[in-house]
Amino acid sequence: MAWAARVVAFLVAVVSPVLAVAALLITAWLPGEWRPPGMFSPLTVAALTFPAVGAFLIAYNPRLRLAWLMSAGGLGGAVYSFCQAGMLAAASRGDQGMAEFLRFPAHIGWAVCSFTLEILLPLYSPDGRLPSRRWRVLVVLGGVFIGAEAVRQFVRPDPPAEGYVLPAVIHNPLAIPALAPYDDLISLVAWTGIMVTIPLAAVSLLVRFRRADPVGRRQIGWPLVAFAAYILFMLAGIVSMELYWVSVIWAGVIPVALLFSVMRYRLYDIDTIISRAFVAAGLLAVVGGVYFGVGALSSLIVSGFGQVAGLAAALFTGAFFQPLRRMLQRAIDRLLYGPVGDPRVLAERLVHEMRQGDPAQALASVIGVLREGLAVQGIMVEVIDGEPAQQVSGQVGDSPREVPLIWHGEQVGRLLVGPPNPRRFPAAHDERVLATLVPYAADVAHALRLTADLQRSRERILTAQEEERRRLRRDLHDGLGQTISSMAMSINMARLTLTNSPEEADGLLRDLHSGMDAVTGDIQELVYGLRPPALDDLGLAAAIEALAVPGTEVRVDGELADLPAAVEVAAYRIAQEALTNVRRHAHATHVRVELRREAESLRLVIADDGVGLPRDRRAGVGLASMRERTAELGGRCRITGGPGEGTTVEVVLPVPATDALSR
Repeated sequence: MAWAARVVAFLVAVVSPVLAVAALLITAWLPGEWRPPGMFSPLTVAALTFPAVGAFLIAYNPRLRLAWLMSAGGLGGAVYSFCQAGMLAAASRGDQGMAEFLRFPAHIGWAVCSFTLEILLPLYSPDGRLPSRRWRVLVVLGGVFIGAEAVRQFVRPDPPAEGYVLPAVIHNPLAIPALAPYDDLISLVAWTGIMVTIPLAAVSLLVRFRRADPVGRRQIGWPLVAFAAYILFMLAGIVSMELYWVSVIWAGVIPVALLFSVMRYRLYDIDTIISRAFVAAGLLAVVGGVYFGVGALSSLIVSGFGQVAGLAAALFTGAFFQPLRRMLQRAIDRLLYGPVGDPRVLAERLVHEMRQGDPAQALASVIGVLREGLAVQGIMVEVIDGEPAQQVSGQVGDSPREVPLIWHGEQVGRLLVGPPNPRRFPAAHDERVLATLVPYAADVAHALRLTADLQRSRERILTAQEEERRRLRRDLHDGLGQTISSMAMSINMARLTLTNSPEEADGLLRDLHSGMDAVTGDIQELVYGLRPPALDDLGLAAAIEALAVPGTEVRVDGELADLPAAVEVAAYRIAQEALTNVRRHAHATHVRVELRREAESLRLVIADDGVGLPRDRRAGVGLASMRERTAELGGRCRITGGPGEGTTVEVVLPVPATDALSR
């Protein structure tokens, strides 16, 4: 049952660290001559870390094989550490019986820990299955070699600890004296087999890596790096005690790497770790070789001048360091990401191509560079109110990743990223590429919008001019023209009848007066269409106040009397349109209108606390009209506000200096 499995895992996670800590305390209390050289070993670290991570994974999924292997291996390491320390403590007190008894569970714990964590765990990572049935041979060989070493420890008469001399021999009741001459040979064969099967188990991860999809490669990368580094440190520890301690510490990294791999949560940019690790290792190897090689050569040539040799080695090393680092970084990037690895190179190439053509061609360049840099099957860019509205390269699939294109806080479009092509570690590299190139894509999308807005504005200006001319011609010809002609005829009739029929002339003159009133009204309508009279009668600030809805606060900062007529009309019309939208759609309780005269501009802000703009909004006639009026004067119009956040219209209209207007 699931609850029973979780209870067992929890008990193992508690018992193993307790045994490991008890082993450390017992070892610390041993007499100096009985104390081994190192209190910590990879098995001790395994006992402290693996069962805890295993219990966490079992709580997540009780059937997870990897978790049970981690728990079993950690428990084996704890048993080994505790029994080994107890055996030495018993022997130091002269209790040979207890020492002989603890010797056997210690080696059983070592065998279980080594077999599960160093052979089975890499073979079954990260999905709990072997790469194929052929790897069963390696499982058998690993069990045979580790079992052979455990049996050798059971039957050998020597002390159980190697690498230092015990004050007294711990007798082994199962010792077989006849095998003593062959003990070294058996040990050599067993340990040679162990040291071969452990790297081969890690090679299985490399095989999985080559066959996996992009996300699987990132998942396998964590245990692959963890086990590969542990093996390298373990082999180096045979030569240097300092590197042995690195392998001890690194043993605690392996369960964390497996946790990331099994949980598959974001995977934390494993490609960055691999890239930097390879570059660092390459630098250490090559620079170290250059340093020692030049040092040795200098010592031979300039014998007796040690300082000169050291200086020459340092100079050669410094000269090689930076070019070598760049070369290694390019090689690793090419290995991990394909032909294009460095996002900065992509950005430089993109900027170069963007300068070669218009915004539409620049958008095609953005799509091409993004698709190549991300190595995906398709890229699509959609531009809000742009022309063209979208461009696509390849196939983005049914569920592409959506990345918003934001320009100065306003969404100007979106980027749709298709599924990745088969290659190494796409996701973390994708984030760096997107972070570098998406701002350029947003700039291009904004340029497309401006170009489209400008083209539409020009077309509408021309259309409006022609329509206005047609209206004025019709109103002047059919309205004022006919009325004035009729008034002229009335005057002539009044003149003819004035002498003979004064009453009839008086009626004609009254009709003429009414006609003149109608002409006056027509002229006022024509004048209002050209420029709102409220601007001349009240001024800009008061005219906008007259438009305001209840609950509107109007603030004025600076002198507005000397504004150019075009700026006044544009600000009035934009405020009129924005306040109309507030009245019709916003359901706002408070509206703030700000007019601020700056050095060379007029800033107009209309903000409300209403329902805001929908996420999938499309610019209507009113919003387009505000943008067009702003664009006609070379200003900036920004309309923001999400659902429930209210809406803010911020317009900046350039105002030429007074001396420029006078000229």
